Amino acid sequence: MEESTIWWLLAGAAVAVELLTGTFYLLMLAVGLAAAALAAHTGASTVVQIVTASLVGGGAVVAWHWIKRRRPGDPSARADRSVNLDVGELVMIEAWEANGTATIKYRGATWTAMHRPGISPSVGMHRVAELVGNRLLVDPA
Repeated sequence: MEESTIWWLLAGAAVAVELLTGTFYLLMLAVGLAAAALAAHTGASTVVQIVTASLVGGGAVVAWHWIKRRRPGDPSARADRSVNLDVGELVMIEAWEANGTATIKYRGATWTAMHRPGISPSVGMHRVAELVGNRLLVDPA
């Protein structure tokens, strides 16, 4: 069997395992294996093929990790308006309790509101920032 065929089979196996596990980094390693297969097609030695596979695959993994870290993360589902329609709504807080919560009427029901750590509680209009269990995390409006 040709060396390039072995590299192509390894690349295909990496893609198949990625499809089963959902590990995107395996696709980056498969790119390295495909690069080694292309090196084998050009007649490169086995050592050059292995070095090509490791440099291209490892470089692709590092590059993808670096790109992912630079992008801002998705907001949690608790703070995403498309998941929780309460996020962004205004509520009126008339008084805060000693434990840092407030009892409010919202959508015809009684809710417990709490403020973010580090923000001093104040009365008045607040915007719902996220839902934490059955409590509303609010920011001053």
